[in-house]
Amino acid sequence: MDFQFLIDGFTEGLQQMTWLEAVAVVFGIASVFYSMREHIWVYPTGIVSTLIYVWICLQYKLYADMGINAYYFSMSIFGWYVWTHPKEGEKVLPVTWLKPSGWAISIGIFLVSYLVLYLVLSQFTDSDLPYWDSFTTASAFVGMWLMAKKKVENWIAWIITDLVSVPLYFHKGLILTSFQFLFFTILATLGLIAWIKSAKNYES
Repeated sequence: MDFQFLIDGFTEGLQQMTWLEAVAVVFGIASVFYSMREHIWVYPTGIVSTLIYVWICLQYKLYADMGINAYYFSMSIFGWYVWTHPKEGEKVLPVTWLKPSGWAISIGIFLVSYLVLYLVLSQFTDSDLPYWDSFTTASAFVGMWLMAKKKVENWIAWIITDLVSVPLYFHKGLILTSFQFLFFTILATLGLIAWIKSAKNYES
């Protein structure tokens, strides 16, 4: 894949992009920026983006991704509440690291959701990419849960999700969305660095 091919693909994506996809992309990027800064606006901007992507994924037969965006919506409501209702004596919900039990729960969520999603997609839908679709959805389940809990490791889950989503959406012809996930990978890496520093500050 040469550089010119990427430029051509991006140009084609812009030409084929609907206004709805453009709005979803803009609000999605805004949500990641706010998340990096631990700003509560991560949730309202994310809600707008995810609701739009529910519709887009339905049109492109990405049923698991449609489900994950519906999950994003519900978890955004949950995260919005958790972030604005810290424990007694705390002004804000602090950024913390997962304990061993948290890692076990996260891995369990991923494995169970991946297996269930793959079986459903392969047996009961016309999904043509059940492996990819299930993987990105399962890893995103974990990422959204950990973000609502303000765990540093949420960014690791997002980096994995974004890296796999790039070729998935490119293959589906959603070129601009594919580039969005490439950009998200960079932002998630920066977010991981920022939250590591934040966790250290809360600990000190």
